[in-house]
Amino acid sequence: MVSSTDAASSRRQTRLRREYLYRKSLQGREKSSYEQKRLVRAALAAGKKLPTELRASYDKLSTEIQQEDGKTEVQKTHVDDEYGDAGLEDPRVCVTTSRSASSRLKQFAKETKLLFPNSVRINRGNNRVDELIESCKESEFTDLVIVQETRGEPDGIVVCHLPLGPTAFFTLSGSVLRHDLEGGASPMSEAFPHVILENFNTDLGRRIGNVLKCLFPVPKPDTRRIITFANNNDSISFRHHMYSKSGKEEVTLHEVGPRFEM
Repeated sequence: MVSSTDAASSRRQTRLRREYLYRKSLQGREKSSYEQKRLVRAALAAGKKLPTELRASYDKLSTEIQQEDGKTEVQKTHVDDEYGDAGLEDPRVCVTTSRSASSRLKQFAKETKLLFPNSVRINRGNNRVDELIESCKESEFTDLVIVQETRGEPDGIVVCHLPLGPTAFFTLSGSVLRHDLEGGASPMSEAFPHVILENFNTDLGRRIGNVLKCLFPVPKPDTRRIITFANNNDSISFRHHMYSKSGKEEVTLHEVGPRFEM
C-alpha cells in the first residue's frame, strides 16, 4: 500500500513536470512575440514604416515595449527558469560518494561537504542513483553532489540541481587534500564565501557558472572566505582561500584547500 507521503511526493513531481512542459510549450509563442517587437523597435529606431503584417497589432506591441525593462525585453526560454529562484533561499546541498568508496574518497567527500554551507554528507551504501534523487527531493535538497574515484584517486564529480536539473559532470585531476597542502592548510571557515567565476563568458560558460555558483548562498559583504573557479581553455581550476589584511593596501591569501582541476 502506498503511503500518504509517497503519494504526495508523486503528485508534486507530476505537477512540477506538467509546469515544466507548459513553460516549454510557451517558448514558441513567446519567440514569435519577441520577433514582432524586435521588428517594431527596429522600424521606429530607423524612422521607417512598419511592416504591413504588424500594423494591426502595433498598439498592443507598443504598450508591451513601453512596459519592458532591461530584463524583460530579452527573450526568455524554459532554460532560464532552472535557477530563477536562486538567492531567494539558501541552497541545501547533499554530498555523497560512489559505491564502495575508499578512505581517500571519503576524506575528499568530507572536505567537499565543508565547502558548501548548509550541506549534509551521507553514506552511499547500496543506494541506486534514482533512490538518491528521490530521497533528496523528499528532503527538499536543492542540489546533489556525487564524487567518484578510480583506484582511490578522485576523478569525477556530478552536480545535479533538483528537482528538474540541469545535471553536470566534471572530470577531476590533480586533487590535493587539505592535509597534503604544502605548509599545511589554514583553518576551515564556515562563513558564506564570495564566489569568483573567471572567464565564464560564453553562453555555455555562463550556464556552467550558474551550476557552480548556485551551490553557495549569498555571502555577507565583509566575509573573508573566497571560492575561485578559474576557466582556462575549458579547464577549470578550483581554489579555496581565506584572506587577511596586514595593512591598508596589503592583503595576504591563505590557502584552505582542497584544490583540484575540473
